[in-house]
Amino acid sequence: MTRGSRRQYLKQKIKSHIPKDWLTELRITYRIIAEVVKSIGRTGLINIAIITTLAAILTIFGTIFRTTLSVSSIVNEMGSVLEISAYLSPNADVNTTVKEIKKIENVVRVQYIPKEQSWEELKKELDVPDISNPLPDTLHIKVKTPEKIEEVMKNMKNISGINDMSYAKDLVQKFKVIDKISHTITFIVIIVVCILTVTVINNTIELVIQSRKEEIEIMRLMGVSNWYIKFPLILQGAIYGFLGAILAVIPINIVQNYLQKMHAYFMMPCYSYAQALTIFSVLILGVAFSASGSFISIKKHLLT
Repeated sequence: MTRGSRRQYLKQKIKSHIPKDWLTELRITYRIIAEVVKSIGRTGLINIAIITTLAAILTIFGTIFRTTLSVSSIVNEMGSVLEISAYLSPNADVNTTVKEIKKIENVVRVQYIPKEQSWEELKKELDVPDISNPLPDTLHIKVKTPEKIEEVMKNMKNISGINDMSYAKDLVQKFKVIDKISHTITFIVIIVVCILTVTVINNTIELVIQSRKEEIEIMRLMGVSNWYIKFPLILQGAIYGFLGAILAVIPINIVQNYLQKMHAYFMMPCYSYAQALTIFSVLILGVAFSASGSFISIKKHLLT
């Protein structure tokens, strides 16, 4: 009988004498969960290095993800408040012009600003010379969606009484570019976080498997199922990811405070769920990727 066949025979022989009841399974489960705690304890100071490394990786992701949410919020808010400014000719009939504009599709609101009001507001903000009012009467036109602004402006060109029109097109376009860049960076960072997290946990669990190789072999000979061998290792990786994510929440909260100041500076609200979504995403990614790293290491070094 070869060594391999003898080993298989011994394994089956031992398995056949192991009682199969729920109490036995419960004892095995308790023992292996306890072993996870012991394994983490035996790792010692290396645990700190693993957790802080994961925390740094997840902090980078959380910071960029949270910033992306703020940029998207600002872009959307700017789009929702964006208005067309139409400057009227000196001899224009305001009421007639307003009625004509309101007939245009996708126009939500038309607000009339007399030139006297504009001039008074300008004098409060700037030190202007004592001259006659050079400003025209102005209409602020709110459009249903930012995408319809160009279309509405095109239709307004046919209305008499309008001398000129404008809106903050360049500023909005710049913010849209920034929004696209931030989303792209976030996607790339997620991929990098996945690779780094899986790599760190993979190497860690590989060391654990090597240190417990004889014990795992004995457990197999005693009839312990593969699930009870693999689950604690996956759980150990998930615990590392969870602790790293919890640690990453601290710097992410600091970033949150600075972003709130940015929103206050632009006088624009942020998504109410932004911080909660960021923390939830960091926790999910930390646990999921760490557990995945453990699973990959098991598939490589702990063959069934």
